[in-house]
Amino acid sequence: MKSDNPNSDRPSAESLLAAKWARRRFLTVTGAAAGLALTAGVPMAAPATATRTRDYPFTLGIASGDPLPDGVVIWTRLAPDPLEPFGGMQYGTKVPVRWEVAEDERFRKVVRRGTAYAVSEFAYSVHVDVRGLRPSAEYHYRFMAGSDVSPVGRTKTAPAVGARLSALNFAFVSCQHRVVGHYTAYQHMLQEDLDVVFHLGDYIYEGPDQGTLGRGHYPVRTLATLDDFRIRLAQYKTDPHLQGAHAAFPWIVTLDDHEVLSDWVSKYSYYHPQESFEQFLVRRANAFRAYWEHMPLRLSQLPKGPDMPLHRRFGFGDLAEFSVLDTRQYRDDQLHNGGNAPPDEQTRDPARQMIGAQQERWLFDGLADSGATWNVLAQQVFFSQLDLDLDDAKERYVMDAWDGYEAQRNRIVDYMHDRRIANPVVLTGDVHANNACEIKKNFDDPDSATVGVELVGTSISSSGDGADTDPGRDALASQLPHIKYYNVQRGYVRCQVTPDLWRTDFKVVPYVSRPGAPIRTDATLVVENGRPGLQFG
Repeated sequence: MKSDNPNSDRPSAESLLAAKWARRRFLTVTGAAAGLALTAGVPMAAPATATRTRDYPFTLGIASGDPLPDGVVIWTRLAPDPLEPFGGMQYGTKVPVRWEVAEDERFRKVVRRGTAYAVSEFAYSVHVDVRGLRPSAEYHYRFMAGSDVSPVGRTKTAPAVGARLSALNFAFVSCQHRVVGHYTAYQHMLQEDLDVVFHLGDYIYEGPDQGTLGRGHYPVRTLATLDDFRIRLAQYKTDPHLQGAHAAFPWIVTLDDHEVLSDWVSKYSYYHPQESFEQFLVRRANAFRAYWEHMPLRLSQLPKGPDMPLHRRFGFGDLAEFSVLDTRQYRDDQLHNGGNAPPDEQTRDPARQMIGAQQERWLFDGLADSGATWNVLAQQVFFSQLDLDLDDAKERYVMDAWDGYEAQRNRIVDYMHDRRIANPVVLTGDVHANNACEIKKNFDDPDSATVGVELVGTSISSSGDGADTDPGRDALASQLPHIKYYNVQRGYVRCQVTPDLWRTDFKVVPYVSRPGAPIRTDATLVVENGRPGLQFG
């Protein structure tokens, strides 16, 4: 996609940061939090031809997300110096940011425009909930601050509610640990024609890791303060391939654990056991605030302290409905210190919750009311049973995944089976490996009914280069007949959905330890409408 952006010849944000790296200092300033960059919705004249100032504010790019039939969120953040508190903006100022949405990339047919105000209380981020757009329509958008113009983004609205839809193309991704690998997968994703991208968590990693690739973390400590999280998110968003993918497609995002702290659940912190519940909730509040500030999310997702309403639903005509789940905020404490363990009375306790009772009811109500051909759960952790012990006489499950919350998973599977929910599909991230699973009515009985399928996507970069085969996991998969496919390379998952067929292409790169890797389709699996099993395409 060509850009009409007059600033396209400026140095990349990554190169600017590399030049400044040596003079960075440790930051402990705590950012303020009280206010919001809201859309004013006032008319404005078209800007004159823009020129780039020395302190270009759009170093973090632009993004769009959460598409509806009549609207979409467009996002940017003013940050001329991304690794400084408040992005190098002067604290306490209120900056008008003009925005435009057009039917064409050259903005000859502007359909919506207005002014939003970027304020220090929200790190000079701008979230504009643009409404009054046409369904199933492609638009272009941009922002202007002073004489500076942002890159141009492309977005797309969802189809009208219940509209007959012949096809939907989307990708899902997760786990982009910058210190261990390049984001080459996003570079290849730009060649796709996608309606939407789902990010299923681990957008950042919270530790002090430096790695060996020259992509080390900043600040160099485990994140705790609001400024810590803001700076780390800004650092991740300087990646040019990540920026490109955000600019090319609308995204629907949800978080997992590393956006806050590894393996956190509810109010529990495993890697900082000395931290009280109250201290951890402050950390969680800081993480949630910074996450919202850096994502194309609506005001309705704005955190209130340590609470953030992330589960939400998106329809794409009569073809597919996506229930985006939150498997972190409402779950009960992990058993066995969050490690791997055999099932017992505790893991099977019907009272134990992964998504909470209220979210479970919300999920069931949505599935019951759905008239879509395909009903999708977009969520974070492994849903199908995954016995990690090669000894047939023993069992060992991951307590951080749904195996540690067996009763609630069984209720969801039973509900989909008993209510004959049309074509259930679960999308999953987290495990840094590709898997394709059949969801069984009873995972302990391979001959039991197949209720739906789970598609597990590998990481963008986490765990490094990976390999085409893994003898240990290959042996494990051979003992789990409901797992039909497995791979441990990096990449993304592309899905092409029609009323008759769901096609999944597992796209992988051979390495991420250096840039420039080619991409290939490692496997294609299909699901036929009304037949919930997996077949190789």
